[in-house]
Amino acid sequence: MSHLRQRMIEDMQLRGFSTKTQEAYLRSVRQLAEYFNKSPEEITEEDLRQYFLYLKNVKRVSRSTCTQALCGIKFLFQHTLKREWKTFELVRPPKEKKLPVVLSQEEVRRVLSCLNSFRHHVCLSAIYSCGLRLREGIQLQVADLDSDRMLIHVRNGKGGKDRYVLLPDRTLVLLRQYWQTHRHPRWLFPARTPRGIPLSKASKYISPSSMQKALRAACLASGIQKHVTVHTLRHSYATHLLEAGVNLRRIQAYLGHASLKSTSIYTHLTRDGEDLAAETINRVMDNLT
Repeated sequence: MSHLRQRMIEDMQLRGFSTKTQEAYLRSVRQLAEYFNKSPEEITEEDLRQYFLYLKNVKRVSRSTCTQALCGIKFLFQHTLKREWKTFELVRPPKEKKLPVVLSQEEVRRVLSCLNSFRHHVCLSAIYSCGLRLREGIQLQVADLDSDRMLIHVRNGKGGKDRYVLLPDRTLVLLRQYWQTHRHPRWLFPARTPRGIPLSKASKYISPSSMQKALRAACLASGIQKHVTVHTLRHSYATHLLEAGVNLRRIQAYLGHASLKSTSIYTHLTRDGEDLAAETINRVMDNLT
């Protein structure tokens, strides 16, 4: 490992970045170095300008990919190499105003019913019914379930924050039923093990790609044409709670959002508001004619 790479890792650790964030930042810096075939220490501000023009005009990367590259590279140059360059102020792509994809309650039921594996069915049901992120769901531990208070303790969520979310009765039943099939002392969803080794001896939790693949297959089988990811279940959870009259501040706490602004996006997705608006507009138009 080079001295510069080790120094950047240490700087990220001091800032409290998650392992996933560290890996993404290091990958962005590695891709930059490979593009110019030289150490980042030798890269100039003009080089950076040309690199981001390449990402934008030649590779035509998405906004999220460009933002991730910018964050990783900016961290290296500003915090590890102590270079304050104006180029970083020009590069950040404009924010997009896209609304997330949301499934109706009936669509959620259809998708979950088309999952062939019981482990996938239980995990994705828990993710939906508790509003979890993908990694929060697959990393659930036996000790996280508080059946007395009917809560799940979500540990080390986004931003390193813990929170509690409601645990529905039916979800608890499903989690207990699946745990009985493997009885792992730690993980609720242990990874597959080699033939002959029981799941109770698994060294880690199920892979996130396994969940995404299972969900895509279920969507295909259910006939749903929307672009659905596991995170869509979380968006659907929040929207369905809002439609049911749950307070927006309470939903914010369940989702672990730092700002109410992040949660308020779901007010644009609820059917109740749209139905009321349509009813009002139709009544106005009837009066006009």
